[in-house]
Amino acid sequence: MAEGPPSMEEPEARELLAFLRPEARGDLKGRAVQFVLGLTGGAEGRRLLLARPDFLAALLALTGEPEAALAEAAFHALLNLAAEPGAAGALRAGMPDLLRRLLDPAFPLAAPACALLANWSREEGPCRELLAEVQRGGAGLAPLLEAFCAEDPRPGAPWHHLGSLLANLSQLPEARRALLDRSGCVVQKLLPFVQDAGSALRRRGVARTLRNCCFDHRHHEWLLSEQVDLLPFLLLPLAGPEEFPEDEMERLPLDLQYLPAEKQREPEADIRKMLLETLLLLTATKPGRLLVRERGTYFVLRELHQWEGDGGVRAACEKLIQVLIGDEPEAGMENLLEVEIPTEVEQQLQHLDQEEEEEEVLLGGIA
Repeated sequence: MAEGPPSMEEPEARELLAFLRPEARGDLKGRAVQFVLGLTGGAEGRRLLLARPDFLAALLALTGEPEAALAEAAFHALLNLAAEPGAAGALRAGMPDLLRRLLDPAFPLAAPACALLANWSREEGPCRELLAEVQRGGAGLAPLLEAFCAEDPRPGAPWHHLGSLLANLSQLPEARRALLDRSGCVVQKLLPFVQDAGSALRRRGVARTLRNCCFDHRHHEWLLSEQVDLLPFLLLPLAGPEEFPEDEMERLPLDLQYLPAEKQREPEADIRKMLLETLLLLTATKPGRLLVRERGTYFVLRELHQWEGDGGVRAACEKLIQVLIGDEPEAGMENLLEVEIPTEVEQQLQHLDQEEEEEEVLLGGIA
């Protein structure tokens, strides 16, 4: 079946749909899916397919095919379509089934299923629909969190990709309330994965989730208290093997004292930047600034700034250092989040996240 221009008459569309049905011959299904996948490679082809919900339904059905190559091609086509404006409504019908399947430890294509849901749920409306589906049945975020924190035996550990879903959900105040529930020790379960050496995807998802949680300044003192002890988890990936004078060493959290000579910093620049942005959010209130200052954060940032080669990360580091060493704001302006209108800051950061995530969720990057 040769690939043609991005236009299709009704008889051609019906014929193509017939080849995409589950009962169609396997070789014809494979060629039809590849043809549709080719259409999704261009903007006109994507618009053509999004105008026909029957094609979306057929592709969603094919993601459950027992032949992995065919199902994977259907997922790839859907991922391409999900990047197009207006795709959210067309893909909505498949969301509950995708969520159910990706949480099944036996499902072999959990990674592209999760990537598709992550791409679909970047905007607030679909994200709220995903949260409602997750909460259906009363379990809340628990199944997602349990799967994310579990050891995934499958090749590529596809549950690593759940970090993107958690990060998207944490944009919503309702999800943040669940993550910051002080009786359930929920956020504490995520902290060890800030340093998961085996998966940058997992580290990135947790870093985004923690940063989103820190937009709720009412929880800052609790997050920095011994009950959670968030600060060492944020600082340790930013710390290198440098030795500090004894008076500086004593001010650092215990986990950052006398680090070995082979200690490496977080290798991904975007993750280092998110950790710095999270620290900056924690210094938005006076109690947070005092706690972050008292525990020697400046010393770690000083060494990071000398080492850092990425311009964006250096700028984030400089901004945080200025807050830590600068004068206290005047009376009535102690809470910098309230002064700077956090929703605008949050929208800007989420826009940057969306640009970064467009690269993460492509099927070619799911290895």
